[in-house]
Amino acid sequence: MIDFSLSEEQLAIQQMARDFTETEIAPVAAEFDRTGDYPEEIVRKAFKAGLVYGAIPENCGGDGLSAVDQLLIAEELSAGCSGIGSCIAINSLAAIPLVYFGSVEQKENIMVKICSEEKLMALCVTEPGAGSDVSSISATADKKNGEYIISGSKTFITNGGVADYYIVFASIDRKLGHKGITAFIVPRETPGVSVGKKEDKMGQRAANTTDVVFDNVVIPLENRLGEEGQGFKIIMQTFNHSRPGVGASAVGVARSAMEYAVKYAGQREQFGVPILMHQAVMFMLADMAKDIEAGRLLAWQAAWKGSRGLDNSKEAAFAKVFCGDMAMRVTTDAVQVLGGYGYIKDYPVEKLMRDAKVFQIYEGTAQIQRLLIGRALYKEYLS
Repeated sequence: MIDFSLSEEQLAIQQMARDFTETEIAPVAAEFDRTGDYPEEIVRKAFKAGLVYGAIPENCGGDGLSAVDQLLIAEELSAGCSGIGSCIAINSLAAIPLVYFGSVEQKENIMVKICSEEKLMALCVTEPGAGSDVSSISATADKKNGEYIISGSKTFITNGGVADYYIVFASIDRKLGHKGITAFIVPRETPGVSVGKKEDKMGQRAANTTDVVFDNVVIPLENRLGEEGQGFKIIMQTFNHSRPGVGASAVGVARSAMEYAVKYAGQREQFGVPILMHQAVMFMLADMAKDIEAGRLLAWQAAWKGSRGLDNSKEAAFAKVFCGDMAMRVTTDAVQVLGGYGYIKDYPVEKLMRDAKVFQIYEGTAQIQRLLIGRALYKEYLS
């Protein structure tokens, strides 16, 4: 039986996240967008509210919220500010490899500590020459005397400048291609770890995005995640878990833009009536509403399927590409509905449009998602 209703507990989680957003995020979103500062105080309050590692299993120190629960939180936070929302959500995203591939000792000794001590995390995959082509990672991990020596540079790392722990992907042998990629847990204080420049971004400016450099960083064998050469699999499965959340965040941005557009269109009069009553505007708003609803359901479906241990790679790509494109389209149309007012910073839709663009880029570009979907179709129908 299919049931799209939320439980009383889920409604409470949704309302709690909405209240947090309205109280802590929405009033300062424009200021953090202007300065690009990291919202440390808000993130600390999010820890206290259980919004940072809530989806981490209880045996790893979290609250054990479901994958769909996490999407409810992601949508609400991003409706207030997707940059600040990203500062919060990236921690549980970076924890995914540890939760699903970490040993019992790693979960008990590292993940539980991260949750209890409110430590921040970052996922280090992207490099200057390795974006969509993860298999071309050039960072190396040389094994010597029971330890690994990691060298290389990662770029566009969310939380890069504030994280206490990095989940780093490096190659034990570049001649092996993707079969040489291996995952590691690297504490920030390890000698040889340094943070590069902070990026001055178009949107989601509150999110701390930097280079992270690893210069002969020595870590013990017990900090390797999974087996040697398992890193590529870990990356792909991590994205299958995280992409529905990215989709839900895009839904939050689009929903916020639509709400502003509807309110404005209901108040702004031209030719004697509110512009909402003109068919050209009404149809734009109707398209926003239906596409937001469709995106939300795609994200929920992908998260639901993944949480049951089923292959959700195609559904995760559906959610990510549809919601990313939808958010860009909805925010652009919201600016259009507000006309000249939508183009100036005094109104929030200008920020929402800038924030939306990156949903088509990070966690796998819109083009890569279509490639994944196409390959899935080939496998399903032609192989």
